[in-house]
Amino acid sequence: MDIIHESRSKHRRRKRIAITALGVLLIPAIFWGTTMLRPAAPTVERGTLWIDTVRRGTMLRQVRGLGTLVPEETWLISATVDGRVEKIIVQPGTLVTANTVLIELNNPQLQQEALEAEWQLKAALAEYRNIQVRLESERLDHEATVATMRAESRQATLQSETSGALNTKGLATTLESKGTEAKAEEFTARYEIEKKRLTIHGESAKAQLAVQKSRIEQLRALSALKRIQVESLHVRAGIDGVLQQLPLQVGQQIVVGTTMAKVAQPSHLKAELKIAETQAKDIQTGQPVQIDTRNGIIPGRVTRIDPAVQNGTVTMDVALDGTLPKGARPDLTVDGTIELERLTNILYIGRPAQGSEGGGLFKVDPDNRGATRVKVRLGRSSVNTIEVVGGLREGDRVILSDMSAMDGVDRIAFK
Repeated sequence: MDIIHESRSKHRRRKRIAITALGVLLIPAIFWGTTMLRPAAPTVERGTLWIDTVRRGTMLRQVRGLGTLVPEETWLISATVDGRVEKIIVQPGTLVTANTVLIELNNPQLQQEALEAEWQLKAALAEYRNIQVRLESERLDHEATVATMRAESRQATLQSETSGALNTKGLATTLESKGTEAKAEEFTARYEIEKKRLTIHGESAKAQLAVQKSRIEQLRALSALKRIQVESLHVRAGIDGVLQQLPLQVGQQIVVGTTMAKVAQPSHLKAELKIAETQAKDIQTGQPVQIDTRNGIIPGRVTRIDPAVQNGTVTMDVALDGTLPKGARPDLTVDGTIELERLTNILYIGRPAQGSEGGGLFKVDPDNRGATRVKVRLGRSSVNTIEVVGGLREGDRVILSDMSAMDGVDRIAFK
């Protein structure tokens, strides 16, 4: 028969109570500790990340934009007269000189008007000559009349003087003396009148000839204009260069102002760059530019900045200072890099990918096992680099890759 020891039973009871009480206390503690644990940091393949080191030194600040090569001088040929395309002589892409005839136009009415203007000019010239002859004849008649009146006046004066002398000696009557004196005065007056008529005739002749000359000049100008218009039916290039466009067809009817052709000088090109308006605020004329034609780099300088913004970009004209590489031609697509300024003794890093800058950057831990997100203040930017204003020190390593997939995560681990 087993003997029950009361003391041992009490000891086991106390032990169970203690274990139960300990379990009651541990369960909430374990639960609380579990809730306070951070989730495990997500892992990222380190080999896929772009990591750069914060450096101190000189940063070249640049802006980049796409553009095209365009001729410095482009000649648009517009129609100065109405006409029908009779013949197209030169096709686009052909080298031309200023006198090269590109198109032959036809306008019978204009040609008829030119002939009529020429004949009117010839008739006016003949009329001018006829007026000259008539006026010269009238002048001679007036001069002859003046000469006759002068002779008669002298003769009458002599007779009057003779009659007066005879009257003094009693050889002639007073009446005869007065008669010859009156006759002399009459002829003298008529002589003066004829002289005035000759003078007036000369002034009248000048006025008539001036009127006819004016008409001749008017008809000469009209005839010259018509000849120029007829000559413009032979459409010429106007400058030495390459015919770029000729959007016409034989038989097409054109009117004044129609653009018929475009000629450019391929040896004198400039670059037109399109720069995002957010990056164009610091660009000034005279700043150096590097133009990449994919077949060589040409140095240049900014010569013009368009004041208007179109489709979010600003147009810049760049004068090319270097020799054009082979293959450079109008409308060739190029890349342009504009040098804005040189920033000395600053902290800078490579330009972060989109999605990494706004939410801070991941700084690589010293043990190289992971990275922690830090707030970084960035300043002036360039094409491939950006200034570090605060949040990082020289020698720090940061991740520049797009980390937008890690939004809300403050730490990552490397595989």
